[in-house]
Amino acid sequence: TCDTGDQQTTAAVHLKEPAASIVERLKDVATYEGEDAVFECRLSRETAQDAQWFLGDVPLQSNEMNEIRVQGTRHSLILRKVTLEDCGSISFKVGQHSSTA
Repeated sequence: TCDTGDQQTTAAVHLKEPAASIVERLKDVATYEGEDAVFECRLSRETAQDAQWFLGDVPLQSNEMNEIRVQGTRHSLILRKVTLEDCGSISFKVGQHSSTA
């Protein structure tokens, strides 16, 4: 706002967050039944965009079986005590980008 006493004008600033890209992709994990499986990827920048993990087509959330962590640009998924039913593709998606292992 600019105010001269008898006149005033106002403008606004709108910011768009630049899209993050995946710079370190997911790697396949082989482990034993009952152990944890850890998946990690790294983005080009810290982002507030919605990042989502999937097991097959099912979106994952943090709970007693899945731990989702974000530390700066590094995103991690820990599948706790995996079983044979956990076999399949793991995907990480952010914006228009995705990685699968």
